[in-house]
Amino acid sequence: MHFTHLVATRLLPGALRPIYDKVVAGERISEGEALTLFKHNDVNALGTIANVLRERKNGNVATYIRNLYVNYSNHCILNCQFCAFGAKKRDPHAFELSIEEIAQKVRKGLEHGINEVHMVGGLHPNLPAQWYLDLLGTLRALDEQLFLKAFTAIEIRHLAERIFKKPILETLQLLRQAGLGALTGGGAEIFDEGVRDRICRGKESAQEWLEVHEIWHGMGMPSTATMLFGHVETLEQRVDHLRQLRDLQDRTKGFTAFIPFAFVPETTDMAHILPATATDELRTLAVSRIFLDNFDHITAYWISFGLPLASLALNYGVDDLHGTIMEEKIFHMAGAKTPIAQKQEAFEKAIREAGRDPVPRDTKYNRLPTSGQPAKTLSHEGAGA
Repeated sequence: MHFTHLVATRLLPGALRPIYDKVVAGERISEGEALTLFKHNDVNALGTIANVLRERKNGNVATYIRNLYVNYSNHCILNCQFCAFGAKKRDPHAFELSIEEIAQKVRKGLEHGINEVHMVGGLHPNLPAQWYLDLLGTLRALDEQLFLKAFTAIEIRHLAERIFKKPILETLQLLRQAGLGALTGGGAEIFDEGVRDRICRGKESAQEWLEVHEIWHGMGMPSTATMLFGHVETLEQRVDHLRQLRDLQDRTKGFTAFIPFAFVPETTDMAHILPATATDELRTLAVSRIFLDNFDHITAYWISFGLPLASLALNYGVDDLHGTIMEEKIFHMAGAKTPIAQKQEAFEKAIREAGRDPVPRDTKYNRLPTSGQPAKTLSHEGAGA
């Protein structure tokens, strides 16, 4: 018997041993078992189970990406209660970048060796369809190797229905032809209709979010999936959210990774809610890794968790720390206290301290060779993951 399995069998709480045995055997756990995990107080035991899947899928490697975040505008027709980013044009914090301003940011990012641009914005009421196509084309022309990951499913539905005035499939085809390579996972929040009515009334439904990703995957294109937790949702609703993602992944196999975010309440309309604890964050990451057996990667978004906790999460089923990022806005406008500047060497140090081997990756989570060059400081822009 493998030594680690022997130790786990002896030390795991009795209630969790059947779940551990299923995971070791490569069997899928049920929603009820996921809820059992969420309700269990021994977070280290959850990490032990989660690491069985992490090691099986990714060995001892933990990855990160050299990327640039760009928020092209925060003008938005919605008024989500959890959001401090969106604005009306008259609001003091409203902004809108020109294509040239965005291109200049990307040029600077390319000087720092980025291989991905991650771009999201609000649901802008009147930017024309051609603007989005010109934006993608302009960025593509800067470097053909640069991967453009942009737009949430919510943005795509807005573009299709209000801006392009075309079916979702046709809209996605036009964006792909212009250079779009992957969709971000933002806008998922919590899929439960009652929760959405409380935190983001008027935003598209879970089914509408899932439909966009299913259409995109049907085109052979990748995306990520997210969950915003730690606000008004129940543990049962977290499990249901994960179940719907697992079901879609069974059908399409198009999600590259799952990226849960802890809600940051400070400057939002929900500032009365206490932030998620570190224990809850680690528990959520671990249960996600165990339940989402058809996802190859679980990312700890360090902007949300902080780099020290994200490093610790590498022992709770996580195998990726997301990216170097530049100028993150969405979480920081909500009150996040994490840094807005980071070095590649800080990522590699955090990964090594967790006992993992750091490796850079691309948007599709393919591992890239390390350059061996000194890390450059990157200054940080928003979420959509």
